[in-house]
This record gives sequence, structure tokens and C-alpha cells, in this order.
Amino acid sequence: MKKIGILTHHYIDNYGAFLQGYALQETVKHIFPNDQVNMINYINRKHLIKNVLGWFRYNPKKDSWKSYCQKIRLPKIFANTQKKYYNLTKKIYNVKQLNQLGLDTIIVGSDEVWNYEDIANDPVKFGYDVNVKNLISYAPSTGNSNVEGNVPMYIKDGMKNFSALSTRDDNAEKLINNVLGIKPTRVLDPTLLYDFSEYSSPFVDYIKKQKYILMYYCDKLPNEIKEEILKYAQKNNLKILGAGEYKKWFTETFVDINPFEWVELFRNAHIVFTGTFHGVVFSIKGKRKFYTYLTNKSRIKKVNSLLKQFEINDRIIDEENYEKIFNNIENEINYSKVYENIAFYKEKSIEYLKNNI
Repeated sequence: MKKIGILTHHYIDNYGAFLQGYALQETVKHIFPNDQVNMINYINRKHLIKNVLGWFRYNPKKDSWKSYCQKIRLPKIFANTQKKYYNLTKKIYNVKQLNQLGLDTIIVGSDEVWNYEDIANDPVKFGYDVNVKNLISYAPSTGNSNVEGNVPMYIKDGMKNFSALSTRDDNAEKLINNVLGIKPTRVLDPTLLYDFSEYSSPFVDYIKKQKYILMYYCDKLPNEIKEEILKYAQKNNLKILGAGEYKKWFTETFVDINPFEWVELFRNAHIVFTGTFHGVVFSIKGKRKFYTYLTNKSRIKKVNSLLKQFEINDRIIDEENYEKIFNNIENEINYSKVYENIAFYKEKSIEYLKNNI
């Protein structure tokens, strides 16, 4: 029996981060049913503290008292969900403790584990000083890191320890090519490998009765686009639901929901507006009409890469094209073509895991 460990940002209170970790864990368990698969409970203290404290910060421009009271419950909700659904190792805090776990294979990824310009940056996740029989990456992202210039020496030294390398986006591919001069295998984000079964709860029962637009982190959305969304909602008798954030113009906001309830918000939406990578991914998984408004530099790189891969670049909305988009807002996405693309990369992704673990 092999001992397989997954090293990612599993501990942060973020829907996409939790779901990608869970999806990879369950996918590897399915491929290797006779082996032990664990989420490595490796904690970067600075990253964890910043993440948790962020949920307790009250911002009168972004929070109502109701949404704030919901928000401060999130760390406990995520802690309980992680404990229930992750096969966690004991807590560890450094590479020495990691090497003492006795793992046969460590999978680094997915998510922004290679964003070396972020507070979450950790040389361990680049393989630095990691002593394991088999070290592979699965779909790591570099976020907005400048990967084409000089990179830290620990990245160059650490990457030499990997026996197999894969990425999910262009920027991480450029990093590997820059450091090692090789082209990695392109794979899917783990959430696109795993079929999330429908989740049942009173919250899900409630949203299934609604007809709504879902808003998920469209940072700095211009007023002219907001007004078009409001007009579209009124014309079509749609509510505007916010997932994870509060805005005065939303009909309702849901902040204190668990990750599987969050998935159902996407699955049941009439249309989605989002500015995040996993917001786009779960719109695609639910075969929803969606548009993405992007301002965060890290998200721009990740989402653009994903949309280009699936040949749906027309789902980006901005100040220049929003009028044209709202004139044709009901245009459907050719999901049969998208899912042909997903099926191709899914086969490659599973094969990569089978061959390298």
C-alpha cells in the first residue's frame, strides 16, 4: 500500500480552495482505491492568520451587520467541513516534519501554490528540501507572479526534485519552461475531474425555488454594468443573489454557507456574473450562462488561460463591450464543444496521475 499525500492551500477559508483540494483527494482515491490518500495538514502560519483575521474585519463599505454576522461564522464552517471531508494528517509546520510523514508520493497542487509573490509563498511547495521517493505537481498556479525573469534560487533548486510536472494555466507553464527548459503536461483543475453530487440542505431547498442571477466577486464592477444587471433582473423577474459577499443592490446575500451549498448556488442559477477562476469553473460545470468581469491581475491571467483553452473567450464583459453583451444576453454557450474539450483534457489528466503516482 502506497502512502500518497496532497500538499496544497487546504486550510484557507475559500470555496474554490476547499473544493479543488477535496476533488483531487477523491479523484486520487478513486484511481488508487487500495492506497492511503491524505491531505497533508501543512500549515503556513502567516497565511493562515491573515486569512482567518480577514473574516473578522468589519468594513462599512463592504459589510452590513447581517452579512458581517454571517461572515464571522465562516472560519468555523470551513474548519468543520475540512475536518469532515479531508483525510488529514497530523498538523505539521516545516519541511523536516513533512519528510518525517513517511509518504511515498507527494502531489503539490492545485491552486496558487506557486504564487511566489504572495504571502502564501512557501519554498516547500516548490519541492525545496523535500525528501520523498516521488514528488509530482498537479495543476499548480502561479497567480500573478512574474515568471519570465529571474526567479528565486529555491525555486530552481526545488523544481529539480520533481519527477513529473503538470500545470493548469499558461503562466505556470512559462515558469517551468523558464526554470527547467521543458514543457509540462497541461491538465485540468481538479474540480473539473470530479462530479460533485447534488447536496441536500434547507438552504439548497430554498434556492431551488428561486429564479436568480448569481453574483460572485465581480470586484470594482462599473455602475453602468451594474445598472444593466438590475434592468435585466427586473425585466425577467429575477432575484440577484450574492455568494460570499454583500452588496446593497443584491436581493439577498449568502455568506455563511458551506462549500457544497456554494456549488448548488451555481448549479441552480439562471445566469452568473463572476470575477474568479473557480466562479467560472463552476459556471461551466453547471452548464450555466455566465460572464466574467476581471480586475484582479492574478485572476485575469488564470481565467483568460482557462477561457482560451475552452474556446469561450467571448464570456468576458467589460466597459467597452457590455452594451453589445446585454443586447444578446441570452446567447447560449456551445457546451457540447466545451465538454468535448474537457473530456480530452480529463483523459490526459487521469492518465498523468495514473502514470506518475
